[in-house]
Amino acid sequence: MKKYIAEFIGTLVLVLFGTGIAVVSGGNLLATSLAFGLAIIAEAYVIGDISGCHVNPAVSLAMFLTGKLDKKDFGSYVVAQILGALAGTSVLFIILSGTDLGTVALGANYYGAMSANNINLFSAIVTEIVLSCVFIYTILGVTSHKNYANVTGIVIGLTLVFVHLIGIPLTGTSVNPARSLAPAIFLGGEALKQVWVFIIAPLAGGALAATLFKYLNK
Repeated sequence: MKKYIAEFIGTLVLVLFGTGIAVVSGGNLLATSLAFGLAIIAEAYVIGDISGCHVNPAVSLAMFLTGKLDKKDFGSYVVAQILGALAGTSVLFIILSGTDLGTVALGANYYGAMSANNINLFSAIVTEIVLSCVFIYTILGVTSHKNYANVTGIVIGLTLVFVHLIGIPLTGTSVNPARSLAPAIFLGGEALKQVWVFIIAPLAGGALAATLFKYLNK
């Protein structure tokens, strides 16, 4: 049970601070990228020994496909991550409702006219698959060597930073279905209509990363 609670708390913190800083900074590229990356670095050293600090269904899928996570834990991790993301967005919603910023933006991901640079559907899907694959392949690689234990969190966090640096101007960067689903549920409308892309594409990226890892690293 402790590992499921850890995944819940970890995802809550990631979503609250990642999307929260995106909102309060006005979508500042560097601030938002660092927020997600630094959150992962901190959490990796706090809950990494408890649950592995997946805080992302696409990461858990890759761990399952590579035999690093069993079926029971995979399902429980995903549920915990989604609930954690919803809790994080709930806290952010409450905080923003008492400010002039309002709750119109909760860090949702978009393609098309709602996106920053009008990225089309196909490009959005490709973007999320590639970014998710790079991020998750890095996780699989760095966590497979005990000699890297001291720097694992830093490597993963910095990878998430540079993934966000390119992804934010395109899709807002998901690479995490739970992180995208929560704000979409709260906002409804177009965010909820489009969220399937930011669920399916990161999962596909995770599966691709697992395939590459099994072929190249084993």
